[in-house]
Amino acid sequence: MFLVVFRNRKRADIDAAAYAADADAMASRAAAMPGYLGFKSYAADDGEVVAISEWADEASARAWGRDAEHAAVQGRGRAGYYAEYTLFACDSPRIHHFPEARPA
Repeated sequence: MFLVVFRNRKRADIDAAAYAADADAMASRAAAMPGYLGFKSYAADDGEVVAISEWADEASARAWGRDAEHAAVQGRGRAGYYAEYTLFACDSPRIHHFPEARPA
């Protein structure tokens, strides 16, 4: 598994409708990419957003990063959506599971 964590803060003057349309389009496009495993996004009370995408391997994640439509939306993100962001990528994360509690 390969994880990509995208921490970001939106601009105060963001075009929310354009952002939502791009985000929906990219979610659908990413889900159709080979090696895609999942995506979740969480917003904190202070406005920071953390988005996590899971990929089968690094090659799949990098292919998504090079996708032409995704690259165009990334450019719009830098120009008009994001005040700041940090991207983290992790190959072979150490994974721990805690089993779901089962009734006795």
